[in-house]
Amino acid sequence: MQERIVVLCMIVLILSSSESAFSQEPGLATFQETAQVLIDKSISQNVTASITLQSTSIKEIRIPADLEREIRENDRVRAFIVTNQDQCVLGVLGQSCVMINVERDAADKGIVEIQESSKAVGNQFIDKINKVFRTDAKLHSVFVHSDDQTNKALETSGVISGRGMVSVIYTMPMEDTGSMYEKISALLLPKEIRESGGFYAVAKELSGNENAKMTFSLIPTDSRSLMQLRLSVDYPDKATGLTQINPLGFLHVDKMVRSSYFLEGFYPLNSLIQIVVLSPDSTFVSNVVADEVPTKTIDNEKIPTDITRQGWIFDPREGHRIQGIYIFGEGDSVSSNDLRFTLGGAEIVNPPSKTSQFDESVAIAVSIAAVASAVAVFYLKGYKRQSQ
Repeated sequence: MQERIVVLCMIVLILSSSESAFSQEPGLATFQETAQVLIDKSISQNVTASITLQSTSIKEIRIPADLEREIRENDRVRAFIVTNQDQCVLGVLGQSCVMINVERDAADKGIVEIQESSKAVGNQFIDKINKVFRTDAKLHSVFVHSDDQTNKALETSGVISGRGMVSVIYTMPMEDTGSMYEKISALLLPKEIRESGGFYAVAKELSGNENAKMTFSLIPTDSRSLMQLRLSVDYPDKATGLTQINPLGFLHVDKMVRSSYFLEGFYPLNSLIQIVVLSPDSTFVSNVVADEVPTKTIDNEKIPTDITRQGWIFDPREGHRIQGIYIFGEGDSVSSNDLRFTLGGAEIVNPPSKTSQFDESVAIAVSIAAVASAVAVFYLKGYKRQSQ
């Protein structure tokens, strides 16, 4: 996958800058909310549930314009991350991190030169980042990435980690996730978004879980930056033997409700629920309770033909890596029971018109996956709104 996260970010930027001519037509807002459940039977045997809020607008995720511009215009900076994830890189334990990820300079010769060159880039920004996030992170180390195992397993692009990337690590005392998420969301998210409920309300409740961690990331592109605020909860060893899938159970809610931030207009693809299953043995999806959204194939991509419909889109639905995306269509909520399905078991017997698939979204790896957005593919390839 050739820097696919950057490509998708570029598409999102292009699409989000154009406005629909009519309010009843589908639109793509800059702000997006995604719930993800990653069931990793291949590597960690953990289940990780997360809520990601993202935007390309500094009015919706409030990074100072001058800092965002300076990072975006730097030729080597590929991302910066603020996280309290355990062991943000090897060698860092029991501390929160600020990571400034820098592309390796081909002119650097030897590990010392690589580290010194990358550290000089990171040091240009750490004081400003500390000021924005009200932190006091100090230089810890420079980590040269050399292992692509996680990227290959999750099909990530390597923007956050992977060969050719260098992380300049700054550390600070570990902060509990509940207080850290509340502080950073208050700093970054406007009151309008925080008071609109939706996935943010779920993340805020989850932040009190003892296994909860949070990550903020900024990924610059040519004209804007993709910013993400992610809250995740790990469930150690819960993936082993798991066949009955109840996604919302891992988010500790009986119903998922979209943010009221999207009420003015029709934004069916700005709230998504994603399931990813990594399995050492081939498996398949069966016994799906909810409807599945009809699709068509355009340039080898499965595209929903009616995004007013509410339901699942699985692609692939069998193999070593399974992905499901639930779209809300014209609905604004979905119950826990409706989202249930089985791995293995009896083959699915839904009517042919409801079988469907979806283009995969891109995970961003810090230590585990974070979701960007796949919805731009629909707008790039095209879809049609069918009559009811």
